Amino acid sequence: MSQYPYGPAQDPVNQTPPPVTQAPPPYGVAYPQPYVAAYPMYVQPARPTNGMAIAALVLAFFFPPLAIVFGHIARGQIRRTGESGDGLALAGLIMGYIFTSFLVIYIIFIIGVVIAAA
Repeated sequence: MSQYPYGPAQDPVNQTPPPVTQAPPPYGVAYPQPYVAAYPMYVQPARPTNGMAIAALVLAFFFPPLAIVFGHIARGQIRRTGESGDGLALAGLIMGYIFTSFLVIYIIFIIGVVIAAA
């Protein structure tokens, strides 16, 4: 039985790599180029966003009753003109109604506290 079960010991430092005989094969297959149209494609221009819708969403955080007014006006304009921003107007309306209801509940609570303290 030999001292090394898998063959004689080799020196890893002085080992030379095997010689390269040929270049590796190319990767992938070359396909023909796609057909390019002779005329430019029509790109529909982006619809502008309604400014009242943006204002409704912003005002919902600062003055909610005015956001309700702006949101309703914006939705009417969007239906009439075809602009984008209906989601912004709807979000401004929903948040305006929610924050306005919180504001009304808060005012009723304060009035109740003032009346109870008097």
